[in-house]
Amino acid sequence: MKRIGTVSRVAQGLAIVRAPDEEYASVGTAVVDEELHTVGSVVDVFGPVDRPYLAVSPNDDVHLPALVGTVLYAR
Repeated sequence: MKRIGTVSRVAQGLAIVRAPDEEYASVGTAVVDEELHTVGSVVDVFGPVDRPYLAVSPNDDVHLPALVGTVLYAR
């Protein structure tokens, strides 16, 4: 598992994750939490190249506001 970053906020039904460095998960990557529960998948990468943001589309059973501050990982 590779850490993709921490959920910084929720916007327009997506979890916005700040990548820890210039290496980031690509679009389509499955995303899990620390307990290996599938959260969703990366649908967009945007922002500065050295530390981009990732937009994660959540699965239907995921409560987005509860994810803020959570560390997410690429599966």
